[in-house]
Amino acid sequence: QVRLVESGGGLAQAGGSLRLSCAISGRTEFSYNMAWFRRPPGKEREFVAGISWSGGSTSYRESVKGRFTILRDNADNRLDLQMNSLKPEDTAVYYCAADRTRAAIRTSSRNYMSWGQGTQVTVSS
Repeated sequence: QVRLVESGGGLAQAGGSLRLSCAISGRTEFSYNMAWFRRPPGKEREFVAGISWSGGSTSYRESVKGRFTILRDNADNRLDLQMNSLKPEDTAVYYCAADRTRAAIRTSSRNYMSWGQGTQVTVSS
C-alpha cells in the first residue's frame, strides 16, 4: 500500500503562485503513474495533471496548461505541483493520487488506488 500526504496549500492572490507537495511512503519500490486531482466547491473531483512513472510523460487539463507543472522525484519519493498565474477558479481541495499502472496516464479518478487527505487552495481575486 502507498501512503500519500499533501502539503503546501493555502491562500494566494490571483496571479500568484503556490507549490504543492505530496510525500510518498509505503510500497515505493514500485513507481506508478501519479496525478493531482481537485474538488472545487460544490463540484465533482476533476483531473488536474498526471505524470508517468518515469516522469517522462505528463498530461494536463486544458484550463491549467501553461500555468501548472507536475513534477516527481522518485529518489526522494515526492510529487509536486507548481501552480503559477493562479485564478479564483483554481480554488479547490487538491489531492495527489497513485494509479495502479505504468501504462498511459489516466484522467478518471476511478483508476487511482491511493489518495492523500487533500490540501485546500484558495485564490482570491
